[in-house]
Amino acid sequence: MKKNFLSVLLIFTTVFAFAQTPCNNGEAGGYECNGYDLMAHIPLSVFNTTGANDSWGWTDPDDGKEYVLMGLENGTAFIDISDPVNPIYLGKLPTATGTTVWRDIKTYNNYAFIVSEASGHGMQIFDLTHLRNVNNPPVTFTEDAHYSGFSDAHNIVINENTGYAYAVGTNTFGGGAHFVNIQDPLNPVAAGGFSADGNTHDAQVVTYIGPDADYAGSEIYIGSNGSGQIISIVDVTNKSNPQGISTLSYSNSGYTHQGWFTEDHRFFLLGDEFDESNVGFNTRTIVFDLTDLDNPVLSYEYFGVTPAIDHNGYVKGDNYYLSNYAAGLRVLDISDIENDNIVEIGFFDTYQDNNDASYNGVWNVYPYFESENIMINDRSGGFFLVRSSLLNNNDFSAVNTFVVYPNPASDELTIKSNGDVISSISIVDVVGKVLFAESDLNSEIKNIDISSFSAGIYFVNINNNLTKKVIKK
Repeated sequence: MKKNFLSVLLIFTTVFAFAQTPCNNGEAGGYECNGYDLMAHIPLSVFNTTGANDSWGWTDPDDGKEYVLMGLENGTAFIDISDPVNPIYLGKLPTATGTTVWRDIKTYNNYAFIVSEASGHGMQIFDLTHLRNVNNPPVTFTEDAHYSGFSDAHNIVINENTGYAYAVGTNTFGGGAHFVNIQDPLNPVAAGGFSADGNTHDAQVVTYIGPDADYAGSEIYIGSNGSGQIISIVDVTNKSNPQGISTLSYSNSGYTHQGWFTEDHRFFLLGDEFDESNVGFNTRTIVFDLTDLDNPVLSYEYFGVTPAIDHNGYVKGDNYYLSNYAAGLRVLDISDIENDNIVEIGFFDTYQDNNDASYNGVWNVYPYFESENIMINDRSGGFFLVRSSLLNNNDFSAVNTFVVYPNPASDELTIKSNGDVISSISIVDVVGKVLFAESDLNSEIKNIDISSFSAGIYFVNINNNLTKKVIKK
């Protein structure tokens, strides 16, 4: 579907192109949305760059202030978002060597670790406490330390529990994991690597708490191995002797790009970057059941509502936050993933031209700020900060005005008003089928018989304004 694009919005050269625009009637500041408000936007021109890529976040432990670490083609930008409606661009750490499309950032304690595919870049180390007192921003920062154990890298992963970084896609270990001890951040030390499963494009490393008792407390590396079209699961507890556990493949593979564990480490959600364009189906998220790490199995394939390519995705609680290129940020409810139920519950689309299977739009999102603000890094659109409409002040009254109970429910669902009159109610299932709808109610309480509904997730919309998720037992 062709989307309306307000090109006039791009002529702003000030830092704040727009600020706090609620999502009303599917639009916020000229961007299509569902359930997510636009808090702020900074175009790429402000950062003096032509492209953005990866991103991460840091929260200052001293005062709780939140900062965005934004990857650019020519360096890394730092943005203070402690006032989300008025973010402050503090400055940039220039690239260590040349410019490149690819840059990746992670944090450990109060330090940022930055890699790039620029030749000879190595790993930049930056003390984030420099962001506390910046006079006359934006300024140009300098790195505090440098690691030259590899020339360049596609990505970096950090297990903050152990103090180890894992650079992947380097010129070492066949492009597999390159281990670095960063427990003393300004004095990183090479600690070995793993090459048996080939080049890794991206990875996640966790201290394992999942259902496989054989690996309880172990440090588990799960690599998405790009053109190798496999997932590689490795026990990296002993850095001098990492042990391959298993590999797995799947049908219609093109480029095994990136994935993330559910918080209980049972499931792994994977995105393949080429499958949408190669095969022609809608955005596919592949779910693997890793109950037994030695014998992982494909559990479920979820297909989105557009043909856009998926890029990076992250799990936080019951939600999966997906950077979906031309389709923007998509938020999926995975609370019922065990029963093969995944449903999109919201989105914010920063790319206006289309939802095609192209590489335009959102490269990365960062959903882990305690404030619940979500950073979106758009390749050409720049920095966006969004927030769930249910969390913003303008919606608090709606959230508190209506109560939906019991939840979970068995046979009957009650919607009760604590103020506003209930004028309309609709209930839809996870595929959008309307199972109940009434309008012109003008009542303060409504009981609905749901005994015929199948067990699963449903969405109750009240007055075409507030939507609440309910579970039918």
